[in-house]
Amino acid sequence: MTAAGGDDLAALREQAALASAAALSASDLDHAFQLQLAEAIQASLRGARPSSSSSNAASSSSWAQAAPALPVPEPSSDAAYALALQAADLALAEQGRRDALACRAAHSQAAAAARIAAHDALFARELAAVPEDRWARDGDYFERPLDLASSSSSARPLFRVFSKGMASSEAVGPRDRDPGLAVLAAAVCGPQGNVVLRIQKPVEEEVVGDNEVLEAMALLEGLQAALELDIRSVKVITDHKMLHNHMLGIWRPSGRKLADIINQILTARKKFEQCEISLVDPSQVSYVVKLAKDSIAVQIAKALAANASNQKRETCTICLEDADITKIYAVEGCAHRFCFPCMKEHVKVKLLHGMLPACPQDGCTTKLSVEGSKIFLSPPLLEILAQRIREGQIAPSQKIYCPFPKCSALMSLNEVIHPMQESCSMYTVADAATLRKCVKCRGSFCLSCKVPWHDRMSCHDYKRQYPHARPEDARFENLAKEQLWRQCVKCRHMIELAEGCYHMTCVCGYEFCYTCGKEWKGKKATCSCLLWDVRNIITSRR
Repeated sequence: MTAAGGDDLAALREQAALASAAALSASDLDHAFQLQLAEAIQASLRGARPSSSSSNAASSSSWAQAAPALPVPEPSSDAAYALALQAADLALAEQGRRDALACRAAHSQAAAAARIAAHDALFARELAAVPEDRWARDGDYFERPLDLASSSSSARPLFRVFSKGMASSEAVGPRDRDPGLAVLAAAVCGPQGNVVLRIQKPVEEEVVGDNEVLEAMALLEGLQAALELDIRSVKVITDHKMLHNHMLGIWRPSGRKLADIINQILTARKKFEQCEISLVDPSQVSYVVKLAKDSIAVQIAKALAANASNQKRETCTICLEDADITKIYAVEGCAHRFCFPCMKEHVKVKLLHGMLPACPQDGCTTKLSVEGSKIFLSPPLLEILAQRIREGQIAPSQKIYCPFPKCSALMSLNEVIHPMQESCSMYTVADAATLRKCVKCRGSFCLSCKVPWHDRMSCHDYKRQYPHARPEDARFENLAKEQLWRQCVKCRHMIELAEGCYHMTCVCGYEFCYTCGKEWKGKKATCSCLLWDVRNIITSRR
């Protein structure tokens, strides 16, 4: 040790000795005040007796010598004179007590400053003596704690802030997707130990596994809660040594996340008029530990309930949305599963395009049944589906529709009634070629013309004489020309193009070009017409 260093250390020791002497002097002044107060009480008792006038006079002369500056009123009697002396003595004693307290506070501050200076000087010398290799390895972890609690001059009661960050080791989901659970717990207690506020809060997934970050986040929650309650004097109670050392600046945080939270803690600490921190045994933070464990239990119960709920839900492969398992339809025959809304929309589109709906799974040809579709289709769509299934069961060349507007029943050539098969037929053998009856309304019609039966008239003569058998047929034909509707050459159904391409598929299965009417074969056009018009593909928003 150098001579200059020895002088500095000697000076610090001298300051510490002076501080101790000041403290002793303050203690002596306090003892003197107590003695003066006792003498004043004895004088009061003696002044109440007339026989003790001589002793009162002697006592008053001694007090008069101690306080010559105070005016003494002219005595009217020995008792009044003694009481006046007593009042003067008490005033002097009170002033002396106040001076002693002020002196004691000043000496306490000087003593604390001397202790800090001595601590820093000794710690600096210890650090200077550390070898370079050890400093490079352990320099961030050297510490020399200093407890200043005994030197505090503030009499304001301290609120206590407890905090605990805790993660759960219990798996609450699939191992490959379980993010884990963590919570923050904090409690603000009053000077008498009563709980003013408690906090239980779940944590984001990305910090679940970092214990230091969890502890720091919990403390930050507690300090911010105390500030919101307008508390300005607190004492932080923690059992986490690393957090304790980070707050005192002894250790530096290693990760960015932890460093950011520590900086927020230090910023919050500056907002307090007084903020102490104390490292305690884990048993002293049992209350906040219980809060954290209770919150963990609640979070685990919620996660398990959510998992159980998810097990009752299924993802639709069409819309990729989770749906309740009771709203998932399994197609009969292939067991492919889809949600009700997607199935309904799929069937609706197919029906409107004149096709028999099948399973939506790509490559699957399983047909839907009316009975199985009742669970997700409305009655009108069910009726159309039944009609499409009926149509699908009849080959296009065998389909016959009743020409009577009030019937329009679908039949096959094998189902229609042949008049010659009836026992009492009034028709001739010549009618047998084209005369048929509807199986539903029993109306007679011409199989060749697809019109009600024209008795004793050939098909050619009927078409020439009645180009429009009914007045409404003429109006319908004119409307079709105005709207550019097209008639299927196979089944005579009228088709309107609302939107989309010019490739038409009739309800009878016949495919043709909407522009020119030529047939499509093998899903390919036999004409050179355009496939679509942009105005039909891009529809305006409604």
